[in-house]
Amino acid sequence: MWQDNSAPYGASSSQSPYYSQAPPQNAPLQFYAPSTDQGGFYPGSRPSLEGSMGVQGSMNTQGTGFGGNIQQPGGWLSAFGTGGFEGEPPLLEELGINFSHIRAKSMTVLNPLSRVDERIMDDADLAGPLLFFFCFGTLLLLSGKPQFGYIYGFGLLGSASIYTLLNLMSEKGIDAYRTVSVLGYCLLPMVGVGAISVVVTLDGMLGYLLSVLSIIWCTFSASGIFVAVLRMSDQRLLVAYPVGLLYGCFALLSVFNVGAGISSK
Repeated sequence: MWQDNSAPYGASSSQSPYYSQAPPQNAPLQFYAPSTDQGGFYPGSRPSLEGSMGVQGSMNTQGTGFGGNIQQPGGWLSAFGTGGFEGEPPLLEELGINFSHIRAKSMTVLNPLSRVDERIMDDADLAGPLLFFFCFGTLLLLSGKPQFGYIYGFGLLGSASIYTLLNLMSEKGIDAYRTVSVLGYCLLPMVGVGAISVVVTLDGMLGYLLSVLSIIWCTFSASGIFVAVLRMSDQRLLVAYPVGLLYGCFALLSVFNVGAGISSK
C-alpha cells in the first residue's frame, strides 16, 4: 500500500481515511484549509481566522477594529460651526473673518490718540470695512437717504486715488488691499454720525458740527495708520489732505440726500 508521509501532525496514512490510497496520476490538485477543531488539513473545511489565529489573534470589526467607524469630535456640526475640527483653525478665520482682529482695529480707530503699531495691518482684512460700509448705508437708508450706490462709488474711486498717491509719496509702498482696509476701518466714526441721523436731522448746525468732527476723527485715524505703516511721519499733513477730502464726501452723504436732489432737478 502506498504510504504518505505528509499526513497532518505526524499521523500515518493508515490512521487517516483521506490518505489510505494513492491519488491518481492525473488527478487535479486540491487545497486544504485549516480546520477549526484540531488544526489539521481536511478537504471541504472552511477557513476560520479565529481557529488558526486563536482568540487573541482574531480580528474584531466592531468599535475600534479594522471595520470601525471613524468619528470626529463634534460630528457634522463642526463643519458648519465656528470652532472647526480639533487642530484646525475655525471656519470664519479661514474665510478672513476674525472678530478679535476686527475689535482690535476698531479700538485703534476709536482711540486715535494712542500709539499706532506699525504692524497693525500685517493681517489686513475686508470683513470689518465691508461691515462698516453696509452699516453706514443701512443707517442712512433708515434716515430716508438711500445712498448705497454713492457710498460704494466714493469708496472705490477714493481708495484707488489714495492708493496711487501713497505709492507715489512713499518709498516702501502699500498694496490696494491694505489701503481699502485702513479706509474702511477708519469710517467707523462716520457710522456713528449715520446712527445719529436716524433720530436727529443733520441738516442744521448740529449736523454740520457732528459732520466736521467725524471728518477730523476719521482723517486723523487713517493718516496715523498710513504714516505708521509707511514710516513717513514727516509727511502726515500731505497724507491727511486727500484722506480728509474722501471722508468729507461721506459726510455730505450723511447730511444731504443727494439722490433726492438729483431726482428733483
